[in-house]
Amino acid sequence: MKTRVLIFILSAMSLSLHAQSEEESIRKTLQDYLDGSSYNNTEQIESAFYEEAELFLSKKDQELWVLSPKEYADLFKRREKGKFNGREGKILTIDKSNNIAMAKAEIRIPARGMHFIDIFLLKKLEGQWKIISKAATLMPE
Repeated sequence: MKTRVLIFILSAMSLSLHAQSEEESIRKTLQDYLDGSSYNNTEQIESAFYEEAELFLSKKDQELWVLSPKEYADLFKRREKGKFNGREGKILTIDKSNNIAMAKAEIRIPARGMHFIDIFLLKKLEGQWKIISKAATLMPE
């Protein structure tokens, strides 16, 4: 009986550690996007996305602005790589179900008085978590 209880406890711990590891991997992908866009690192931005992902963004006078990961990363190309550009990103939530996940992040650009909320869909592809879609909205201040 003690052996069964011990096996059950070890199995439960193993599943818990695996779930934590998966969430850490998702968090790393999201952080690559956040850090890349805060420090003008186009390669880091692109590495977070599935190549064929679509980004649905907010743009003044345009209801829907759709970009590929490369087009989005190119927006940071003219800025000095590695230099903080004032974008502050924070992961708010992660919700994982098997090999898909949904996440929410907050992006603030204090110098421009801007506050965005980003929603991400992620999928585990070839053992790596990738953002397959992103939608962003500019929040009213």
